[in-house]
Amino acid sequence: MLARKQVKEIREHLNRAQNPIFFFDNDQDGLCSFLLLQRYIGRGKGVPIKSFPELSVEYFRKVHELSADYIFILDKPVVSSDFFLESEKVNIPIVWIDHHIMDEIVIPSFVNYYNPMQNKKKTGEPVTALCYQVTSKQDDMWIAVIGCISDRYMPTFYDKFEKKHSDLTIKSRSVSDIYYKSQIGKIAQILGFGLMDRTSNVVTMIRFLTKVKNPDEVLEESSKNYLMHHRYDQLESKYQQLLKKAVLLGRKKEKVLFFQYGGDLSLSGHLSNELIYTFPEKTVVVIYMKGAKANISVRGKRAKDIFSKAIAGLEGATGGGHEVAVGGQMKIEDVEKFREKFALAMSS
Repeated sequence: MLARKQVKEIREHLNRAQNPIFFFDNDQDGLCSFLLLQRYIGRGKGVPIKSFPELSVEYFRKVHELSADYIFILDKPVVSSDFFLESEKVNIPIVWIDHHIMDEIVIPSFVNYYNPMQNKKKTGEPVTALCYQVTSKQDDMWIAVIGCISDRYMPTFYDKFEKKHSDLTIKSRSVSDIYYKSQIGKIAQILGFGLMDRTSNVVTMIRFLTKVKNPDEVLEESSKNYLMHHRYDQLESKYQQLLKKAVLLGRKKEKVLFFQYGGDLSLSGHLSNELIYTFPEKTVVVIYMKGAKANISVRGKRAKDIFSKAIAGLEGATGGGHEVAVGGQMKIEDVEKFREKFALAMSS
């Protein structure tokens, strides 16, 4: 967790920010981190980041468009050096909150960087948990739970949440069970698919979520959240078709489940998470092919170490994440070579 001094400093930054912009990773942890901070101060705009793995300089135009006076970066492991150069030119403070392990990260002196992985007592909670530590708004506890379980982390305050919202929970203390089998988990999935909609609909969803008062307003379809529910129904159907095919492959005896697919939309992170839940003894590799690039999602023991070895020497291949969950990207022509190297790295 964050140290008391760090929590105090982040609160001071939030209170000073009159028109902040929040750049957050394009998943539930990033979204919920933003919602907690924005609802805490009641101001600011959120921008989901789809560039991978870094927050690229192209996004800096949003700072000018929104006339922001403060920049918050949430749940993003890498930020472009050009982005920092642009912020330095206009002298806008940056607060960067993250939880990823980055071996060679360079933080400019003017950036306020908070990551418990760099504290004396290293911890790797989702950024949502860190932001809830800062805000501590009881009415927003459900948002904090969604961000945490989406990142497969059981928050320390889950028991309190369960007492308050027993209708949204189940008896299990397995984070994956909660995510896939409870009503609060369904809300998490709705938000995850909602982030994969067209920009105008994502903006509408974010605007709705900054004002909603309780989780039931999200779970129950209404005129205010119709687009979000429509997107969930649309993607859930496609997702289940892909999942069914992947599960059939997973029933084979191989230690590694390789699932490769194409199409208009990448669902690799969602698929790899549910596949490792279904086949916890395996290593899961989901590969999404589109155009000249392949998106890779890896789950399992030593995922980061094995993935790093497998992409070594592959031109333009990138990736990062956690010890058991990694995302990456590479050229499509290198996928077969990657699979061969991955198999070798598994046995080493």
